[in-house]
Amino acid sequence: MTDSSTVFAAGAVCWRIVGGKVRILLVHRTQHRDISLPKGKVDPGELLPQTAVREIHEETGLVVGLGAPLGQVQYKIPSGRDKVVYYWSAEVDAHALESARFRPNDEISALEWVSLSKARGVLSYPHDIDIVDTFAERWRAGNARTFAIVVVRHGKAVTPDAWDGPDSTRPLLLRGTAQAASIAPSIAAYRPEKIFTSTAARCVATITPLAELTGIKPKQTAGISQDAYESDEATIGELLHKRMKAKANVVLCSHGPVIPEIVREIAALSRTPLTTEFAATGQLGTGEFSVLHLSSRHPKSGIVALETHSPQPE
Repeated sequence: MTDSSTVFAAGAVCWRIVGGKVRILLVHRTQHRDISLPKGKVDPGELLPQTAVREIHEETGLVVGLGAPLGQVQYKIPSGRDKVVYYWSAEVDAHALESARFRPNDEISALEWVSLSKARGVLSYPHDIDIVDTFAERWRAGNARTFAIVVVRHGKAVTPDAWDGPDSTRPLLLRGTAQAASIAPSIAAYRPEKIFTSTAARCVATITPLAELTGIKPKQTAGISQDAYESDEATIGELLHKRMKAKANVVLCSHGPVIPEIVREIAALSRTPLTTEFAATGQLGTGEFSVLHLSSRHPKSGIVALETHSPQPE
């Protein structure tokens, strides 16, 4: 799976409510003459969430935001290489549906919205059915609709011993600037509604490409800075309590020592046991980000899904 010859791809179970019932989108592929979930291969320089959103738009005309991940499948392709496909859920709202422009083409001959039971009967591949079944479990549990808390560690910055000035003014290195640009499109794939950042220069600079991409003005918040954390003046709990109540996608950009506390606070507010896996989402390298998905209906019933992504290597 980690072999360099492995083909990586990403897609989603696109879903919407029709007459009180859930329907998911299937694509009829022209050349393969099969029926599958929308997906496509990673382009150079992309991270997986960015790929999923781009491919869905290219194949279906829909502009979507990603919900919680649904897992991954692996299989052999005709060339003998391994292919690994990562899937998310993606709710399609009325605006996206009305704005979409699809025409049959050499890749996709038709789109079809179907019930979960029909999808199981017409999908061409068992691994697609497995992903639909995972979504169906979430739907039955009332956790299909989620909101995301995206926690970002700032990019690689000038080291303290090489900087003659306050710690909060340390700038990003060129590597850190590249990391910030690398992760921005994939964070945008979750359609954040608000962005909060530590007041430190390295955090503000890390989130700038995302702000430019989304048009969202970041709110600089001293309460999630490293200075506030080290002086016991952090306001992490207060901020997260408000964000949990809002049930809206949000981005928090902070520091290595602070992020584990952010994750612990999310665990407490969502009543999620702080397992080793959960705690690991707070152990981020520079430029990495974790996405914690909570149920919009039952936000205090535990985290629905976790994922962590790294910037493209140099």
